[in-house]
Amino acid sequence: MNWSPGAESLSVVLTAIESLATLAFALSGLVAAARKRLDAVGVCVVAGLTAFGGGTLRDVLLDRRPFFWVEHAAWLWVLLALTIGALAFMRTRHLSPTLRAAQWPDAVGLGLFTANGTLIALDQGLPAIVAVLMGMITAVFGGVLRDIVCNDIPSAFSDHRPYAVCAFFGGWVLVGLWTLGAPEWASVLASVGVTIGLRAWAMTSGFILPQWRAGDD
Repeated sequence: MNWSPGAESLSVVLTAIESLATLAFALSGLVAAARKRLDAVGVCVVAGLTAFGGGTLRDVLLDRRPFFWVEHAAWLWVLLALTIGALAFMRTRHLSPTLRAAQWPDAVGLGLFTANGTLIALDQGLPAIVAVLMGMITAVFGGVLRDIVCNDIPSAFSDHRPYAVCAFFGGWVLVGLWTLGAPEWASVLASVGVTIGLRAWAMTSGFILPQWRAGDD
C-alpha cells in the first residue's frame, strides 16, 4: 500500500491516532480509579497506565524508541491537567462515576489503539497475524494494567463479553484494506469503526462468549 505522500504522512496519521486513543483511555482509567475512591496520585497513575501501557508494551516488543510518552512529553502534562480537572469537577458536581461511564471511552480507545498498533506493525513489514496481535496488545494491555492496579481481575479476561476479540476483528479489517491498497484514511476509519461497533454491540446486547463449564467435582 502506498501511504501518500510517504513516510511523513504515515507518521502524522499514527501520531494523531495514538493521541486520540491516549485521551480516550486516560478518561477510562480516570473513571475506573475514581470508582475505587483512589486519591489524586492513584487516579493519575491508573489513568497513565491505562493510556500508555498498551503502547509502551507494543514498542518494547517491536524495539521502537523513543516511547510515545517520551517523544511527546506534553501528553504527560495533559494527563496531569485532565486528572486534576476531572477530580475537581466531580467533587464540585458531586458526581458518582459509574461502570458504564468508563466503558464508552474505553471502547473508543480500543478501536483507535487497534488501528494504531496494527499500522505500526505493518509499516515495519511484519506478517499480517503479527500485525493484528500487535494491534490487540496495544488496545488491550492498558485496560489490563488498569484493572490489576485497581485490584480487579482484568475484565478483558473475565466478563465473557467480546473485548480482545473485537480488536482482533478490527485489526484484520485494516490488514485486508491495506492489502487491497485502500487509502490510509479509509483503512483506519473502517478498522476503528468495526472495533468500536463490535464492542458497543457487545455492551448493549448482553452477548457473551462461550464459557467453560466445570463439572460437579
